Amino acid sequence: MLPRSRTLPTRIHDSTLDPDRDARRYLQVEAQPITSKIDEDAPADNTTTGGSKCFDDDGRLKRTGTVWTASSHIITAVIGSGVLSLAWAIAQLGWLAGPAVMVLFAFVIFFTSNLLADCYRTGDLATGRRNYTYMDAVRANLGGAKVKVCGAIQYLNLFGVAVGYTIAASISMMAIKRSNCFHASSGKDPCHMSSNMYMIIFGIVQVFFSQIPDFDQVWWLSIVAAIMSFTYSTVGLSLGIAQVAQNKAFQGSIMGISVGAVTKAGMVTPMQKIWRNLQALGDIAFAYSYSIILIEIQDTLRSPPPETRTMRKATLVSISVTTAFYLLCGCAGYAAFGDDAPGNLLTGFGFYNPYWLLDIANLAIVVHLVGAYQVYSQPLFAFVEKWAARRWPKVEEYDLRLHGPNGHACRVNAFRLVWRTCFVVLTTVVSMLLPFFNDVVGILGALGFWPLTVYFPVEMYIAHRKIRRWSTPWVGLQALSLACLVVSLAAAVGSIAGVVLDLKSYHPFRSTY
Repeated sequence: MLPRSRTLPTRIHDSTLDPDRDARRYLQVEAQPITSKIDEDAPADNTTTGGSKCFDDDGRLKRTGTVWTASSHIITAVIGSGVLSLAWAIAQLGWLAGPAVMVLFAFVIFFTSNLLADCYRTGDLATGRRNYTYMDAVRANLGGAKVKVCGAIQYLNLFGVAVGYTIAASISMMAIKRSNCFHASSGKDPCHMSSNMYMIIFGIVQVFFSQIPDFDQVWWLSIVAAIMSFTYSTVGLSLGIAQVAQNKAFQGSIMGISVGAVTKAGMVTPMQKIWRNLQALGDIAFAYSYSIILIEIQDTLRSPPPETRTMRKATLVSISVTTAFYLLCGCAGYAAFGDDAPGNLLTGFGFYNPYWLLDIANLAIVVHLVGAYQVYSQPLFAFVEKWAARRWPKVEEYDLRLHGPNGHACRVNAFRLVWRTCFVVLTTVVSMLLPFFNDVVGILGALGFWPLTVYFPVEMYIAHRKIRRWSTPWVGLQALSLACLVVSLAAAVGSIAGVVLDLKSYHPFRSTY
């Protein structure tokens, strides 16, 4: 049987059944007052924050997250398939602008993430009312129509990330098959194949993992995924360094790919140079994007110390580690291949040998993306299930008892099983319709970066700290927001132009590599 959800409100109080509490509403977010005898008899040191040995100050089971579990969640979310497109992004921008843009994005993400972390509690940072989701934080600090706008953008972006990860995972699975094919034929066979079967396989795996009840119970999957991300990033870095040593020179130029250069995709025109530069901005933005799940990650942290303090440390650790890896992997790939840097370093077959090492790296990518898919999907699962519990109060009362091998059985909620399975099926079908990895990554990064990573955190922080209009901090924050808006719009235009070009030679459900 699956373990009880962290968010399941207690149902038995003082050894009696409380008819006003629905034990099936495991995702409801309203604070549950602690009224049991255990809490009344708790030692004085537990009452300072309104909690007890078993429950937090909001009546939910004690949170157990630490700096390291939060860092693993962030690293799982950040070091995703986006790291493999950074060599291509730097190839478009060049040695000067490429690393500079990467460091700039890292600073912006770190700064706005700290602003957002301060909005986890309304009022006092240590004892104020908790906001369990990104939308709850927007509702508490901004309210009005901004809540609906934020929700639409956030959950659409989460859906898009799930699509992007399905595409990336299928490409990596296919790359394993192709690298073995290349090796067996000594490079004579082009080894063309369709990605559809691999998307379906990934979707089947996600159907099972999607039945994990909530975010707090995927910590182990995040740790495994974080280890996998370091594995394939290290392989990509090592192969890049080895290629540079073999070339005995650094490839690339200060300004990136030049107009008139001939690549595998053809000759680069002046307009394509512009589109490529803008799309590179979107790719880098996507590679750092995780603010949309920051509040949900923060809600897994134990207190004391205050969650904000722990989250700041986790953000510093994870952003520092990921930026170092991004610079190393992106620069090593560009130095190795120059203008011919592939869109996906390990699957674009910039490298052919050693094929067994490429197989290990691509397998690590697939395992990582299984975890990353869940990290991004859990907030969306929780939102829909909480809405359904309010709309149809009895929807959580229907469970299915599934029997496995060796006589083991587990109880699965029927609505959760159907809804989450439908979600996975939908993301798989959309992935099969739009299998453009680089372009999808760029669009997701561009559309999600400004509103979710910059605008809402800035506006919430201004409201939370009651910063006066036209004061120096207010002007500085608004200037940052405006600059990021311009970058996001430019990146979106470039990525959409890339999709339009891809669609000219595209046939639905018949994509081959």
